[in-house]
Amino acid sequence: MAPPHQSENSAPATVTTVDVTAARDLIAAAGGHRYLDVRTEEELSKLGHLVEVDRSINVPYMFIPSQAGCRVKNAQFVEQVASLFTKEEHVVVGCQSGKRSEQACVDLQAAGFKNVKNMGGGYLAWLHHGFPVHHRTNQPPPPSQDA
Repeated sequence: MAPPHQSENSAPATVTTVDVTAARDLIAAAGGHRYLDVRTEEELSKLGHLVEVDRSINVPYMFIPSQAGCRVKNAQFVEQVASLFTKEEHVVVGCQSGKRSEQACVDLQAAGFKNVKNMGGGYLAWLHHGFPVHHRTNQPPPPSQDA
């Protein structure tokens, strides 16, 4: 678990974690929440993403630079999220296992986001429950009908 963010005049941030079934219900059309996937692009390409694509956005919390070999925090994460979500919007944040997304929630709360929730167990829990996923394919576009 990530240590809570604490400033000089505030109490530690408390991250609300919801289980994967509750997260699925929240991001369903009737639930009104959007999904922020903080996994790397490599993870998305390899393992897929939630079917609720129209309500899902990817902003990596960390990168894996080829020369570093280990994860490096995305220094622009909060700014990138702020360009896509309002601070009042209801957002479920998920990653591979629930650890990075919890850290991301701490950072977002510290930046003033009021309604972020961590998806406990992350994408692996989503897969374990058999919920639908989408895998990217690198297929060429279909031939043009004009040819």
